[in-house]
Amino acid sequence: MYLIDANVLITAKNLYYPLDRIPQFWEWLIDMGEAGNIKMPREIHDEICERDNPLGDWARDDHTKEALLLLEDPDPALVQRVVQHGYEGDHPDFTDGQLENIGRDAFIVSYGLADTSRVIVTKEVSAPKKRMGNRKIPDACNDCGVNWCTDWDMYSALDFNLRR
Repeated sequence: MYLIDANVLITAKNLYYPLDRIPQFWEWLIDMGEAGNIKMPREIHDEICERDNPLGDWARDDHTKEALLLLEDPDPALVQRVVQHGYEGDHPDFTDGQLENIGRDAFIVSYGLADTSRVIVTKEVSAPKKRMGNRKIPDACNDCGVNWCTDWDMYSALDFNLRR
């Protein structure tokens, strides 16, 4: 199962697949959600729903929510483990500001820790020299032993195309 980060949807809407121009992409996401191939943790879904734009409207739609929402609560121990190991949360210089900077990223990585068959999908690019609260999802995943990929890797693996 692929767990998508908010930046995947935001970038798709803004750059590649505008909701009003290429609805096939958004319908495909819902189809993949209904099939159990793609899900969105509640924390990520909430982040998208906070937006007062067509993407927020799409995410708030009952059909979208039912198809894509991962019906699971985060495990606080796993979230803490991600903060400590993926974002150096036990470092003496780690601050509340850095924790705030991590935002919801630790949650999505923790869902990958909860089930090793899951893959975190993000637009973030690895930047291993970044420290603590500035770490990127791919690096936190690597440090925590969680599988991750880019959105394009997921599209290829799930055979997304517009010819159907």
